[in-house]
Amino acid sequence: MFIAIVTFFKVSITSARDQVKPVAQATLFTEAQVERGKTVYQRSCASCHGAGLSGGSAPQLTGSAFEASWSHPEMTVDDLFFLVRTTMPPRAAGSVTAEDHAAVVAYILQSNGYKSGTTTLAKGSPGLDQPFSWAGKFRTGFGIVVGAEVASNSTTAPADFLPGDPGALPGTAGPDQATLNSASKSTDWLLHTHDYEGTRFSPLDQINTENAARLAPACMFQLGEADNFQTGPIVYNGTMYVTTWKSTIALDAATCKPKWRHRWEPRGDTVWERNRGVAIKDGRLVRGTPDGYLLALNADTGALLWARRVANTADGETFTMAPLIFEDLVLIGPAGSENNIQGWVGAFKVTDGSPVWRFNTIPKKGEPGFETWKNPKGIPMGGGAIWTSFSIDSETGDLHIAVANPSPDMPVHLRQGDNLYTNSIVVLDVRTGKLRWYKQLVPNDSHDWDLTHVTPIFTTTINGAKRRLVATAGKDGMLRTIDRETRTILYATPVTTQENADKPITTTPTRSCPGVLGGVEWNGPAFNPGTNLLYVPAVDWCTTFTAFEEARYIPGKNYLGGSMELDLPEKSQGWVTAIDASTGDVKWKHRSSRPMLAAVTTTGGNLLFTGELDGDFLALDARTGRVLYRFNTGGSMGGGIVTYKAGEKQYIAVASGSPSNFWVDNYPGAPTIVVFALSEKEPSDRLP
Repeated sequence: MFIAIVTFFKVSITSARDQVKPVAQATLFTEAQVERGKTVYQRSCASCHGAGLSGGSAPQLTGSAFEASWSHPEMTVDDLFFLVRTTMPPRAAGSVTAEDHAAVVAYILQSNGYKSGTTTLAKGSPGLDQPFSWAGKFRTGFGIVVGAEVASNSTTAPADFLPGDPGALPGTAGPDQATLNSASKSTDWLLHTHDYEGTRFSPLDQINTENAARLAPACMFQLGEADNFQTGPIVYNGTMYVTTWKSTIALDAATCKPKWRHRWEPRGDTVWERNRGVAIKDGRLVRGTPDGYLLALNADTGALLWARRVANTADGETFTMAPLIFEDLVLIGPAGSENNIQGWVGAFKVTDGSPVWRFNTIPKKGEPGFETWKNPKGIPMGGGAIWTSFSIDSETGDLHIAVANPSPDMPVHLRQGDNLYTNSIVVLDVRTGKLRWYKQLVPNDSHDWDLTHVTPIFTTTINGAKRRLVATAGKDGMLRTIDRETRTILYATPVTTQENADKPITTTPTRSCPGVLGGVEWNGPAFNPGTNLLYVPAVDWCTTFTAFEEARYIPGKNYLGGSMELDLPEKSQGWVTAIDASTGDVKWKHRSSRPMLAAVTTTGGNLLFTGELDGDFLALDARTGRVLYRFNTGGSMGGGIVTYKAGEKQYIAVASGSPSNFWVDNYPGAPTIVVFALSEKEPSDRLP
């Protein structure tokens, strides 16, 4: 998935003292460009990178962190200029002129010690191919910027394994494997998508179409952290577990009172600072971190049991998804296609995080699928990230994985072939990681149209016969349902506007719908067996794409291969589409004035719960789409929505507050869990 941020790259060295060499610093820009750059920066960049280049929702652009992020020996000043002019502002680089892009770079360079002169900075101007030279500092042969007086001899690599808190043991309450296998019948919310099948369906019916108008907030908990808040809560035995990118928090599921909080301080470089949740089994909670660790906590106390570094952030890998636990295995894969990772999904022992098996979603030489990558220019290629939850058939051991886009994005003339296993449903033996079958749904992707979901798996009747099916959805705005026996697509139903969807991106600008952020994002479809409907949230937002003639790989930075200009936000919209699970026919649609990112959850009470970016939580009639209840939570909704029973009462918990800086518009809010329940009063007795 395209995430327009500048990522951090770190190079380890063993000795630098003898490698220090001064680098002559050319004058690359004029003082007039710097003054112009300050104005352009405040208008187009400061909202993300901070008023004084000091950072905000996007990284700082001055100081030691910025210097370190551009310290790789292969990076040049022209690489910085290229990245700024082709990707900034995010998804709207064309809104800034070439002259203004150059002026912003001049401002950034001067703020980092470069001197102005008489040469005007422009594309192709002399001196841009120089490596960086920071004021008063020199570059080592290993790419580390060090002081002129004293060179750093080494850097400390993050620990590969942390044994955890002294004496810490797993909790004693469960749930055990039998409970997880039967989660579809549970009144708890035991997995990120409710159950191994990923249905997002709860059998609870205490809250239903007859009384949904009586919903009211029961409690709320503000997490107290600035965050990209996308958590999907899980609930077990009266306790709710939620996450930020650093924290894991246990709450009383009926009162929102905190029970414990564990805070992870990154041991290494972080890539994408967001997290979507945890997995639970046998008293253990397991989650991933943006600096590449898996960690396990005692579910009762939050004590650290172990932490193991299993992803490499130097290669752009990071964890954003909620893992799954099955038997003694933790199942997870790294995000980061735009960082040119070499994607994989892996299984790790739940007892200590040690690796059990790995399947490469970007095949290596000698592995099946390697031949589907044609590379006439010999450029770096990769992608195949994993960033949404899996589904498992616990009877057959089929593990269903959604694999994301190839890298570099867009220039398919450079990246020829089908590019397996990108944009594919991949089905593995959950215990061994062996490939059972796959189906690629967007071959040779040029639009960044990740396959995002291979959930739910379900059984329904078609022409009088029971069929075992799996629903798939992605950023191409299509809901496809596949027969798991014949592996044929039964139907493909659009859930967004489709325009030029069959045209590959070329060096000529092409407007396509959905765009780079369109279709189904990190929250996927739900299935209600009572209504026999699939419910799909979607982003309807078009983009003008242009592929570059050549792709430029800059270590540790976004590797896009083209530019993307989104339509103005007011031209975007969102949908929840209800689709007949047997035929693919659309039964109803709910339109939102902004993209739909929040989860959809359906129940035995014939309800569908979801949320909107303006902050409204909604309860809809699952059969008709009629809105039965609406409440503004005070912040944009883009995270999880779950329902469960605590004591004898049914509750609904929602994640409210900035899903990311890009999506918030005028309704950012603060990361908050809001819990709803039925009020004793009738709606007419309550204030509006």
